[in-house]
Amino acid sequence: MISQFGFVLLFFLASLLLVVLVLGVSRILRPSRPNPEKNAIYESGEETEGTAHVSFNIRFYIVALVFLLFEVELVLLFPWATVFGDARLITESNGLWALYAGVEMLIFVLILALGLVYAWKKGHLDWISPRQKENRFKSPVSEEMYRKLNEKY
Repeated sequence: MISQFGFVLLFFLASLLLVVLVLGVSRILRPSRPNPEKNAIYESGEETEGTAHVSFNIRFYIVALVFLLFEVELVLLFPWATVFGDARLITESNGLWALYAGVEMLIFVLILALGLVYAWKKGHLDWISPRQKENRFKSPVSEEMYRKLNEKY
């Protein structure tokens, strides 16, 4: 007898097989006539100008990661909130379910809060840096020798 999870697995495998089958048949039946005009790069029917490489400030990446972190937190909080107040689980466990679920979520939120405090202390959330950070690297090459080397070459 197949359980409910077995049906999900069968559905997943059948859909994967169907996708592979359709892609394989289309690869066999489609014509392949490459030419330079087809392989040319264009954007919205226009020839490209310049390079496709664009530099982004690292602050955008860090803000996106922090945003993603808290969005995942919300995705995990909603199912927890629906199960947290389940009266059947609370009565079956003599109230320990609510305590366990509350402590579990408190630990989860505290770990996220520690990550936020860490990012804040490191200055990753400061959009405009108030000062230049001092270079603490101590090079074995003196400043004078480095300057002379740069002038020579």
